[in-house]
Amino acid sequence: MLLNTIEAGAGDRVVLLLHGMMGSAESWWRVMSPLAANGNRVIAVDLPGHGLSPRDERCTVASVADVVVETLVSCAPGASVRGIGHSYGGTVLAAVAERMPVTVAAYVDTACAFTGGADQRALAAEYEVDRRRRTDPAWLRRTRPFYSATDAVVESRAAERFDPMTAASISAGGDVAHELEPGSILVRARPSGFVSDKDAAQAASRGVLVRDIADAAHSVWYSHFDEFCAALPEFLGGN
Repeated sequence: MLLNTIEAGAGDRVVLLLHGMMGSAESWWRVMSPLAANGNRVIAVDLPGHGLSPRDERCTVASVADVVVETLVSCAPGASVRGIGHSYGGTVLAAVAERMPVTVAAYVDTACAFTGGADQRALAAEYEVDRRRRTDPAWLRRTRPFYSATDAVVESRAAERFDPMTAASISAGGDVAHELEPGSILVRARPSGFVSDKDAAQAASRGVLVRDIADAAHSVWYSHFDEFCAALPEFLGGN
């Protein structure tokens, strides 16, 4: 199974973008342009059950990582790959990095770990309630005043295409925990509801480069775009 992708730019250097839960490849629409202008081929992926990618009600982080690698090998064989993953997509990126070389990995507001064992159908029902709310761009802008009109349209479209059962399968399996590799980057909202100060300190003690953005939303680039770009000079700081 290959996943749907959106691309920008050209060249031998690939930047892989992996969105968070209930997002889509389009969630990166504003980030893709500066990455492409910096000489990268940018590949944003719709993860299973998101965007235009197939549904998979039995998927796990491991199986999603496998299909991300398969998709990359298909569309960019032999390319030098760097990756940026947000939240759930960051956890997938950590698993991808265990399967293929990722020269630089940036994890956005994620500890890359969560507890499994959820009731899939009950969790899917909760996702469905949230999905329906998010299909309304006006509701998104009321609850996320930092969204532009384009942001709200993009995320409402992601909600329309989102499959709750696929997403719920991720948390219905076993516990998931990936340690961020030394030299990788953790871009964290501060305060963060997803990465505690203790988590960040432990990551830093292992050689992870922790970069906090004060008062940012969980989707850091939506609320603090300039600060987000400045926190990733490895991707946007020149060739």
